[in-house]
Amino acid sequence: MPDIAGYRLLRMINHGGMSTVYLARQHTLGRDVAVKVMSPQALADEVSRRRFENEVRTIARLEHPHVVRIYEVGRTVEGLPYYAMPYMARGHLGQRDYSKSERRVVEIANTLLSVLGYAHSRNIVHRDVKAENVLFDDADRPLLADFGIALRKDWGGARMTATGLAVGSTAYMAPEQARGEVVDGRADLYALGVLIWEMLTGRLPFEAQDALSMAVMHAQDPIPKLPAHLAHWQHFMNRALAKQPSQRFEDAAQMRAGIESVMQRSLLPALRDRLHRLAPLQQYAKPIWAVCALLAFIGIGVLGAEYLSRRNTPDATPESAADAATISAHNEVTTAMLKPLADSPARAAITTARSRIAAGQLTAPIGANAYTSVLEAWNADATNAEVLTVVEDLTDAFAGTIATQIRDGNDARAREVYAMATSLAQQTGTAASPAWLRLRGKVETAVKSRFDSAAKRYDHDTAQRTVQLVTDFGLAPQLGADFASRVQKMPRMGAVLPEGGVLRAGSEGAVAVNRVAVSRSDYARFVEATRRTPSLCRERASFLRVIAPRDWRSPGFFQKEDEPVVCVSLQDAEAYASWYSRRTGQQWRLPTSAEASGTPAQSGNRAVSLWSRDCASGCTRRVASGKSWRNSTAQRPLLANRGYDDVGFRLVRDLQ
Repeated sequence: MPDIAGYRLLRMINHGGMSTVYLARQHTLGRDVAVKVMSPQALADEVSRRRFENEVRTIARLEHPHVVRIYEVGRTVEGLPYYAMPYMARGHLGQRDYSKSERRVVEIANTLLSVLGYAHSRNIVHRDVKAENVLFDDADRPLLADFGIALRKDWGGARMTATGLAVGSTAYMAPEQARGEVVDGRADLYALGVLIWEMLTGRLPFEAQDALSMAVMHAQDPIPKLPAHLAHWQHFMNRALAKQPSQRFEDAAQMRAGIESVMQRSLLPALRDRLHRLAPLQQYAKPIWAVCALLAFIGIGVLGAEYLSRRNTPDATPESAADAATISAHNEVTTAMLKPLADSPARAAITTARSRIAAGQLTAPIGANAYTSVLEAWNADATNAEVLTVVEDLTDAFAGTIATQIRDGNDARAREVYAMATSLAQQTGTAASPAWLRLRGKVETAVKSRFDSAAKRYDHDTAQRTVQLVTDFGLAPQLGADFASRVQKMPRMGAVLPEGGVLRAGSEGAVAVNRVAVSRSDYARFVEATRRTPSLCRERASFLRVIAPRDWRSPGFFQKEDEPVVCVSLQDAEAYASWYSRRTGQQWRLPTSAEASGTPAQSGNRAVSLWSRDCASGCTRRVASGKSWRNSTAQRPLLANRGYDDVGFRLVRDLQ
């Protein structure tokens, strides 16, 4: 445990991603306190630590009876920020069940609104309102704790952890806070709305298996329906949990008024509490109900006898019988008119969902996308066969989008869509459906294909990121192990590849640079196959062009067949590369000067310069790189349409 001057740490109370809380004894006053020590990852640099300490000192000056006070702020011997506060031995709100007492829920909510209204008026946003931060003192009063990560609105931005996650707990976090946007007090009111829902029902409004899926549900999913006995809270919740801050309660006072309106519209909470307290009297209720049932049975018998006697009396006239028939027919027509249509309540949502799937609006815009519409249809009529079909349609569309994003390297987007697909499967109970299995198959195929493509290009970075996708998408661990092993065996930059060439970083990805220039024998096979006419190898104005012509076969000096071919123009070299690509099924081309510079060419006994792709003089000339037996210049621009007796060429292969 950390070492803190003036305190003896007794045991750990709680541990989270940002901090650890310890029960400690304060030496000077001999009292038990809670000490929260921030983790190194939460405040990674000195600037953030000092800002945090200054903010804690500001929080310590908050004077409100329902705010957990801060006794002291300082640094551990190891240099980590900490602050000391009262030790609340009676636990937190998450350990209590108030689902049978709306009165107590309202009391706690109003207390927390008092605290938040007080803090917001001083430009302080709590940012982590949740059940675990509502503690109870010895008088059983609720107090709001952990203002230590609160953020002043004038800081101008959202604080992020070292891992890039927005500060706060995703189960209670407002959508804009999860996105890392600037937040105000309405984010706290959203979190309090979640907390009120949890107190009323005993469950969170949104439940997911991981933080990302939870954040997606808060941002995208429709607000759930409360149980029937809590329906009088639905309008309040629709506003408290609105996706857009502008649609929520403006401030704590407005939210308190909303709660008062709920209570004025319903007497059920008080009645329910009374019935709960009268539960022990239920043993006397059974005899009373039995007597009432007997009296009701006798009454029904008397009325039935009277009805039968009147029915058997032969004084009914034809007119009265006709009137009765007319009334009966009228009643049947009225009943038929008032009978609800057989159409499913999910019909509109199904139609909207299909149009949005067709338009590619799977997850955007927020609140008006296929994901939202499908869940609306599901919540309206989960047994409807068309609803199940549109769930499958959206799952298939998700599968295609995820596969595309994986292929294109947009890993963050792929993870986001996968999280929404997972949320859809969990909420609709389709995690074992054929559509979900197809999605899983497409994801695995896309991951394998991307890795194989990266391995073929010796692209370490893409291959390594693809290994991580195996874990992110829950694929077989053995697949990740195989990928990792193959990454370790990949050649590094500068290595000689098994199929020839040196691995280099090219202008558009990795390339294999041939160290050996194209030989006379190689070029001869090309000429034989294509019947290409030799290029001139002298100046046009030269008299020697006529009496002593030169070309690649007769450059003016003796060459062996394995020596570099010369007297070929740049167009000749590019034509050879195109022919060789068709022949091998690979992509060959001339290198740029930069690609070739790191790999010296092997040009035989007579040094030659080599053509490159680099342009000069508006591409009427091309750059020949390297010194030759005629010229000591490292690079020189030459006419592209003729050959030179000291210039050859070599190729590079694009690894795609």
